[in-house]
Amino acid sequence: MDLGAITKYSALHAKPNGLILQYGTAGFRTKAEHLDHVMFRMGLLAVLRSKQTKSTIGVMVTASHNPEEDNGVKLVDPLGEMLAPSWEEHATCLANAEEQDMQRVLIDISEKEAVNLQQDAFVVIGRDTRPSSEKLSQSVIDGVTVLGGQFHDYGLLTTPQLHYMVYCRNTGGRYGKATIEGYYQKLSKAFVELTKQASCSGDEYRSLKVDCANGIGALKLREMEHYFSQGLSVQLFNDGSKGKLNHLCGADFVKSHQKPPQGMEIKSNERCCSFDGDADRIVYYYHDADGHFHLIDGDKIATLISSFLKELLVEIGESLNIGVVQTAYANGSSTRYLEEVMKVPVYCTKTGVKHLHHKAQEFDIGVYFEANGHGTALFSTAVEMKIKQSAEQLEDKKRKAAKMLENIIDLFNQAAGDAISDMLVIEAILALKGLTVQQWDALYTDLPNRQLKVQVADRRVISTTDAERQAVTPPGLQEAINDLVKKYKLSRAFVRPSGTEDVVRVYAEADSQGSRLVVWIFIIWPLHILLKVCAKPGQSTVSALNRESGGDIWQLSCRSLSHLRV
Repeated sequence: MDLGAITKYSALHAKPNGLILQYGTAGFRTKAEHLDHVMFRMGLLAVLRSKQTKSTIGVMVTASHNPEEDNGVKLVDPLGEMLAPSWEEHATCLANAEEQDMQRVLIDISEKEAVNLQQDAFVVIGRDTRPSSEKLSQSVIDGVTVLGGQFHDYGLLTTPQLHYMVYCRNTGGRYGKATIEGYYQKLSKAFVELTKQASCSGDEYRSLKVDCANGIGALKLREMEHYFSQGLSVQLFNDGSKGKLNHLCGADFVKSHQKPPQGMEIKSNERCCSFDGDADRIVYYYHDADGHFHLIDGDKIATLISSFLKELLVEIGESLNIGVVQTAYANGSSTRYLEEVMKVPVYCTKTGVKHLHHKAQEFDIGVYFEANGHGTALFSTAVEMKIKQSAEQLEDKKRKAAKMLENIIDLFNQAAGDAISDMLVIEAILALKGLTVQQWDALYTDLPNRQLKVQVADRRVISTTDAERQAVTPPGLQEAINDLVKKYKLSRAFVRPSGTEDVVRVYAEADSQGSRLVVWIFIIWPLHILLKVCAKPGQSTVSALNRESGGDIWQLSCRSLSHLRV
């Protein structure tokens, strides 16, 4: 390790005074102008991680669904998964080190992780379409090269495509060919083979409107569409030719605002979907005959996929361990439908893709989706081999079902949630089952629900357990939540601190005669007031309430309803 060269190059990528950043599930994200030093240092860290694992490591320059002015970076581990937690800590430490401490931090990481500095290192790099991404990507390359690492710059990629490339490279090509053409061909071949088996029921003409959030998804989908055009026609909107990235469009906007993106005209019952800025999330939606907007989020995507997989397994006669992984944000109706109707077990984890992905790996077939539309399905090596054998050895209907499952396995990007891959999976399933988008939506009815962010002085006052569904501190908070929700059928609510900012996130749902207003007034808003008065260091919930409202959260809530907008 040439410490002199590192010091020299680091001075060219100087850290702004006083800037402190935290590596989280999404890596680092902030305003693009503050990230040059972080990119250089993540290039250094990627080389060390590559040397330690003796594997190719990925570096993706993106800020996903954030505004265009932001950017970010995250590292991708050998099998396409998120960076290991211990290395997240190293990333944070390295990014925040002052210039004079850089050499010491690098040596500390190398010693703590027993990195063989003589080992070769290889790093692959991808970036999204943000104006700042190309220059920041070059800063990553500077970090890689100064430590003697080799690299391949893929240039413009979706985030899940970079995860795919890393997975392919570290499995000797067994998972697929580590090129963009290899990605297109593998997924498209599986999709076309599946749709050949579809009857002409449901939506006979397979066409789909796709909102690409003015991001990288438009570029890659346009490159790819001729590979699968015989099975699906896509019409792209918000394709980056005009409009800003993620502005009034994209999956996050559609889900958050419960309305279509700007720039897309929707006719009655047309099937539409939205990607986010780096194409790792997808949500579907449509307008009914009365012009009402219907959102189909990650919960219903997981339900469609897991139900179809379960049906194929029954057809083949295989009894495999299949499970669906959700977070506390999953609508209760989806959980009940999966468990009670489809007889598929459901498990809950903490919020964050890395937690869902890890849990899904415990099953023969694990399906995970966050409500925001980020998810995929994982298949164990043993299952893949068994299904491949079944597709060759079984006869008639069983062989056909096994062949479908074999193609479905190839169609998923098992390295990461992937909007393009998930879109093709969904379209294939709808075609094979002969389902319209309305019939899919009608599988179950979501409970009325609402979410809210509450600004607090110190989010650390709130701590949780049971996959973030139960509040542990401050004392009395969970009891107050229990008192609020016990009055309504099928109701539940939870609060959890944000991982990155001083806000507390509130979620509530209830079977309240279909009224979201009831959820707002009687659960969400009281919790908002409750958190405002109790989320202060050194105070218990009870004492805060006694002081502010004489212990009557309802009275305190009603005094504040004049500020409520529904």
